[in-house]
Amino acid sequence: MNLQQLKDRFHSLQAREQLFIGVGVVLAVLLALYTLALAPFHDAVKSRSERVVRKEADLAWMRGIGPEMLALNAGAPAAEHAATDSLVVLVDRTARECGLGTALTGQTPDGETGIRVRLEAAEFDTLVACLGDLQQRYAINVESATIDRSGNPGYVNASLVLTRAGS
Repeated sequence: MNLQQLKDRFHSLQAREQLFIGVGVVLAVLLALYTLALAPFHDAVKSRSERVVRKEADLAWMRGIGPEMLALNAGAPAAEHAATDSLVVLVDRTARECGLGTALTGQTPDGETGIRVRLEAAEFDTLVACLGDLQQRYAINVESATIDRSGNPGYVNASLVLTRAGS
């Protein structure tokens, strides 16, 4: 059936039938338009709106913890950690984090605010970095140190006395 035959058949219908078919065609076109164009657009706008709300909440959270992060970066909580954890725990944890866990052969308390530490076959550069980490993060300073060469180049045996800063 071609287009002319469809027009002739449509015009041969009664006025009420033509109206019914015309309304049906208009509704079908509107439904297709909504389904193919408007619904996906509406969903995209809705998802973008929800994303903006989530990003605003994330931004508010970040702004809220900003001062706390600055304080952490400045080393303010180091005194809190040093006050709550024992020197033995702090030294052991930091030595393991630095990769000196196997070199750490002994720890002996030295009064209330100090500790004697013995390391054997510790990599010198790692030892220095680890001591810097203890100082920055936990305000633990080196009171005295005896460092001797070990059998391997770059490795040392060390006896250290560490104390809490300000104690």
